[in-house]
Amino acid sequence: MSTLTTNYLTPTGREEAWRFTPLKRLGGLHDGSAKIEDRNSLSYSGSSAGVSFDRLSRALAPTLTEIDDVIVSRIRDHASDVAVLTIKAESEIAEPIYLNRIKGGLASAELSRVQIRIESHAKATIIIENNGGAVLAEDIEISVAPGASLTFITLQEWDAGSIHAARHHAIVDRDATFKSIVVTVGGSLVRMLPTVDFIAPGASAELLGVYFATSGQFFEHRMFVDHKVPNAKSRVNYKGALAGDQAHTVWIGDVFIRAAAEGTDTYELNRNLLLTDGARADSVPNLEIETGEIVGAGHASTTGRFDDEQLFYLMSRGIELEDARRLVVRGFFNEIVSEIGVETIQERLMNRIDDELAKAGK
Repeated sequence: MSTLTTNYLTPTGREEAWRFTPLKRLGGLHDGSAKIEDRNSLSYSGSSAGVSFDRLSRALAPTLTEIDDVIVSRIRDHASDVAVLTIKAESEIAEPIYLNRIKGGLASAELSRVQIRIESHAKATIIIENNGGAVLAEDIEISVAPGASLTFITLQEWDAGSIHAARHHAIVDRDATFKSIVVTVGGSLVRMLPTVDFIAPGASAELLGVYFATSGQFFEHRMFVDHKVPNAKSRVNYKGALAGDQAHTVWIGDVFIRAAAEGTDTYELNRNLLLTDGARADSVPNLEIETGEIVGAGHASTTGRFDDEQLFYLMSRGIELEDARRLVVRGFFNEIVSEIGVETIQERLMNRIDDELAKAGK
């Protein structure tokens, strides 16, 4: 077990990237004080043809993306190896590829570095399941080659007390398709940075997410989509619900359309549902546009309470208030949860949301 001792510029909370994050709750991942244990907790137990999972030493794994985050910098310098998942060219993997984590506990932290490489004209769905108790700093680099299609699903179903800070950066090549689905329903503090870098025309990306924060939980999801090539398309749609005192969520949606990115088509949406008093949702959509030659660009953000008309409609048909609230929340999340496409996972997530909602209502 070791302590991070490098001399990175430690965030103070005044920086734009950190102004919402409660730094004291990050478990030392940001300032080097975390006690680090070399766990290599991510595993793949499948045997699909066209799929390989290897661990490479840090020296042998090429860097796919630049460093733009202090926690990612610490991971790059201190993680002993890199987990590399490769989907071979032309492979079409019918069943989801599951990556699981062993439980690490809260006494020490893990620095996890992962690369996912889906080669040209391959197609796959990858699901990462995070549960139990852990302190985890995570850097996932995703390379989507020309003509490839990847659905990337991450499930944050952590136990109470867990801390998770992650950057998931996708590089999307010519005519490739990338879909990300992020679900956050557990943990003390979860800070996710899903980012997309288009590097050739014809690429598309869809970033979807749901989060449900209850008393004392802090969830932050900070998107960045970089349109720097012509004729690429992006869609962002995140939905959150909050219940309980000091439940706090932050959603930041940054889309940058550079001067060379003519023909861009982009839209981002964030909706938040406040279920009780004492909860707070911050939502900040941003568009920066350097060319007027685009197909379309827009954003929207809403934060509100239960729709009384929906509740009245359900209760007028004999449904009790608690069940009516549950149905409204399920309906709110269903649009995105149904995109996962695995019924057992979808029902498990909805059941957890039901349980959290029931606790908050007491």
